[in-house]
Amino acid sequence: MTPARPGGGAGNPRAAARALISKADAFATGRANGFPCPPPLPGPGRASHTRASRQRGFTLLEVLVALAILSLAVVVTIQGFAQGLRLLKLSGDHQEAMALANQKARETLLPVAGRDEGTENAFHWERTTKALEAPDLKPAGAAEPRWHIYEITVQVTWGGSRRVEVTTLRTVSVAAETRSTTAVPVPSR
Repeated sequence: MTPARPGGGAGNPRAAARALISKADAFATGRANGFPCPPPLPGPGRASHTRASRQRGFTLLEVLVALAILSLAVVVTIQGFAQGLRLLKLSGDHQEAMALANQKARETLLPVAGRDEGTENAFHWERTTKALEAPDLKPAGAAEPRWHIYEITVQVTWGGSRRVEVTTLRTVSVAAETRSTTAVPVPSR
């Protein structure tokens, strides 16, 4: 006969292990020897083990809430990108309109009072030139001033309601004005 082993039966070690496991399961489920027993006290590794065995995944409600939050974040992000693209196009149009207005204001070398307009691409421009009175530029005792001042205003519109305006002042000597009106055109060859 074999000597008795501590904690188990006299013969089969597997049977002893099964008996210990069934006792542990009985305590974990709250029933020992067919009678209810108190739940095991939480200890290191025990509480997390019992929670992990009870909870194996996410509930449907948790998944739906997570999807709702994720979809809301995606929609907000896409709207932010779309707004950024709209603002980028508007900024580009505004920059192009300012460049056109600046060009039309500077291309007038010898201004003449009046108004002209035109269209370039999607932009409509209107240039107004008017002579300004400048009594301070008239030398003492002279009948005519030596300089004339012109105000050149260029207004560019596009897209129905978008508009930019550039205003500049140009001074022209009277001598330059008389030379330009008496200049003889050179025939082209």
